[in-house]
Amino acid sequence: MTVLCYINAVKSYIHARLSREDHAVLEELKQATGESESRLVRRGLRLVLKELGGRRSALDLARDSAGKFKKGPKDLSTNKKYLDRFGR
Repeated sequence: MTVLCYINAVKSYIHARLSREDHAVLEELKQATGESESRLVRRGLRLVLKELGGRRSALDLARDSAGKFKKGPKDLSTNKKYLDRFGR
């Protein structure tokens, strides 16, 4: 029995109007890095997201709950003895 799996990677296209200055910067970056315009735009998008703090850590997401428990063992996350009967 043969199973074929096709993954359809949908690509999005954008059209951007660049000023002469922006176009000159893009050309300079292409020359300096040897990368395509598309690759440079994708890198730029990720840099802006990072600059804005786009991807947050698990601690950032749970900040309101982290450290709220006053009782309990202090080594709960590192001591394997607490897992002995876990799930039974």
